[in-house]
Amino acid sequence: MSDAHSATFTNIGRTRFWQRGFLASQSAYVLAALVVLIIVMSFLSPNFLTAGNISNITRNFSFIAIATLGITLVIITGGIDLSVGSTIALSATVTSLAMNGLNTAGFYPFAGSALLISLVAGLFAAALVGLFNGLAIAKLKLSPFVTTLGTLSMVRGLVYVATQGRGTFPAGPDKELFLAVTAGKFGEVPVAFFYLIICAVIMWVALNHTAWGKHVFAIGSNENAGRLTGVNVDRVKIQVYVLCSLAAGLNGIIISGWLGSAPANLATAYELTIIAAAVIGGANLAGGVGGAAGAIIGCVLIEVIRNGLVLARVDPYWQQTLVGAIIVAAVLVDRLRSSRNG
Repeated sequence: MSDAHSATFTNIGRTRFWQRGFLASQSAYVLAALVVLIIVMSFLSPNFLTAGNISNITRNFSFIAIATLGITLVIITGGIDLSVGSTIALSATVTSLAMNGLNTAGFYPFAGSALLISLVAGLFAAALVGLFNGLAIAKLKLSPFVTTLGTLSMVRGLVYVATQGRGTFPAGPDKELFLAVTAGKFGEVPVAFFYLIICAVIMWVALNHTAWGKHVFAIGSNENAGRLTGVNVDRVKIQVYVLCSLAAGLNGIIISGWLGSAPANLATAYELTIIAAAVIGGANLAGGVGGAAGAIIGCVLIEVIRNGLVLARVDPYWQQTLVGAIIVAAVLVDRLRSSRNG
């Protein structure tokens, strides 16, 4: 009987190991390209693999990777969020303003309270942006692209209104603690990297080992089918946009700690780099595909290229051109791979 089945279904048992799981994903191709690039850069520049440069690369890709994790969730559902750059600036500004306000008011009930309240204020402001986006897209059925494009402008405008276009600086009794938890290091490893790993592990578990994660993928693969099978599509969409904004908000707080200030133009055009990193890492803009590992790999690849161009003293304006070319190449490779797999 088994011989008859084998004769009828000739494709049974012919899937090779490199055609399954992670090895068959775009993330694996990008990881292979990243390894090759690191080897090449190590030969071209003796400064590339020094401890100091590796620490710089780790810090820089961590600055965008947390927000990339958030936007990857949105992309998996088939959506997009163009407001992440403005949300980064908003959370950083609100956090700095809150620290200044508490210091001016002399409100300091216990050690660390000013920092705690300010962080909550910054993240709450970011969550409100995500809630607005989620409600507009899920309940009012507005286009994610147009909605978040409008939010990008509104949020950036609010930041300029609140600061009159000037930067804000964290102040008060918890300023040093704020700088330590955002810009500190464990040895040569920036603290931002540990936040990234924690967020990535949480996202990986949520996407791969919870019913919520299955609902996120189901919405991106076929929203109507997900709705028919009982998935609360609107609620999951709202949650995803709130999580995306919270990730951007956390990124903004970390970046402002490293800068020691929150400029009003902070993270301008970051949304392009963040979306690019997610797409390069394997997230499909059509929805249904993406993950934490791919998001991080995409961020590392962009930062390694940027760092390599700096070491090679290439005009920084070429970085944008190269990132754009990589996005097109990533989409092309994904399309060819999908066509080959049928």
